Amino acid sequence: MRTTGKTVAGTSANAALSKDYVDMVGRFAYMWAWPMVNSFNRRTAMASSPEPGLRGGVLPNAPQGQICMLTDYISADQRFVTCSNQDVTYGMGYGSLDEQPVVAQVPDFSNRFWVFAAWDARTDSFANLGKQYGSKPGFYLMAGPNWKEKVPDGISGTFRSSTELAAFCPRVLLNDTPQDRAAIQPILNRLIVYPLSQFDGKMKTKDWKKVPSFPAPPGGAEEIKWVVPEAFFDQLPNVLDKVPPLPGEETTYTMVRSVLDAASKDPQVKQTLKESAVAADKEIIAPLFQWKLNGLPAGNGWYSPINNGAFGADYVIRTAIAKSNMYENRFNETKYIFTDTDSDGKQLNGTTTYSVTFPAGQLPPVNGFWSLTLYNEHHFFNPNPLRRFSLGTKNQNLQKNPEGSLTLYAGAKSPGKDKETNWLPAPNTPFSLYIRCYWPKDEVINATWNPPKVERQA
Repeated sequence: MRTTGKTVAGTSANAALSKDYVDMVGRFAYMWAWPMVNSFNRRTAMASSPEPGLRGGVLPNAPQGQICMLTDYISADQRFVTCSNQDVTYGMGYGSLDEQPVVAQVPDFSNRFWVFAAWDARTDSFANLGKQYGSKPGFYLMAGPNWKEKVPDGISGTFRSSTELAAFCPRVLLNDTPQDRAAIQPILNRLIVYPLSQFDGKMKTKDWKKVPSFPAPPGGAEEIKWVVPEAFFDQLPNVLDKVPPLPGEETTYTMVRSVLDAASKDPQVKQTLKESAVAADKEIIAPLFQWKLNGLPAGNGWYSPINNGAFGADYVIRTAIAKSNMYENRFNETKYIFTDTDSDGKQLNGTTTYSVTFPAGQLPPVNGFWSLTLYNEHHFFNPNPLRRFSLGTKNQNLQKNPEGSLTLYAGAKSPGKDKETNWLPAPNTPFSLYIRCYWPKDEVINATWNPPKVERQA
């Protein structure tokens, strides 16, 4: 059944559509719906495992209505999801929440930072669940827009997705020490998602260290291609049937559907749509990998979105983040600040050493934690002998300067033995830097705090 909201008259079914018109609508539709098609393709792939486990031994996968948890930082070798971090242990899963709502079981995290992100098919966040919300241990229901049953007794809170598709990703802070790796395991074993039909009001446990591994498709240097332009317009009608329009989008749905209907009857229209998708993927989507196209200027050459996880009709930033950095937390949960360039606007490259100095008393203002991560040109970790990919709150051995400032270094060459604790090893190629501020304070959210300059070292 189509979920198109109000009926809006559109182009007549028998109208002749020029090739230029079809191309124009096709290019727009490709950019507009790219995050939605991406979401459905990820659910199909990541929910295909017979039980919770690790795809390729590294990526948490689970059947619909469940999650799988990692028990340590995500592997630096994974090529499924760009811009993962090594500050937290991740979980991941997908649901079909009209068909089967789920229960998110939340254990007692004590003083440890945690946040349970959940997104709809558009990548808008819909669950306020985590330490910053004062969420208590208990059972939280996540349901779709058309689920009408009674919420059972014993449920601590309910969150509604605007679409039947939902993605789940709990994140739990892990300090980079053997002691914390041991301490976190009993907590993770009680962080579970399961179908509402299995809810009995009792806390369940799952030893996440004992999950199977599943085969993974061969990968390359870049992220797996979640959206195939040649197949995009074959998939889009089903996606539009399952994702209701936002308020005011009814005419957009009508316009796009009229061209899709024409393509189902006319091979030439279908071919034009396929060509428009291939062109849009190269000319519109690919450039969105640049950080300067992912948010507003944040000072000193950095950029940051102000509406991540709550995009509304901001199709440009929604699609840019889905391309470069899929599934960001809501902006009040995590502030993401990133750059491809130094303070002079020149592309970062590992053949040069750079410094990032936080003045005394001006570390990122957070209630949770912060980190600085280095990514290669494909937005993945750079393998290095130190196995170090980010620095921040989790690191207990960072060396401050005599006056109290903190200088971090990035480059392929060591800045010197006395500075190596503060060094992020880079490839001998272009790279980017990325600041995360979990549970940011107001001065981060409203941009009165500026990230420091990225300066070339002599």
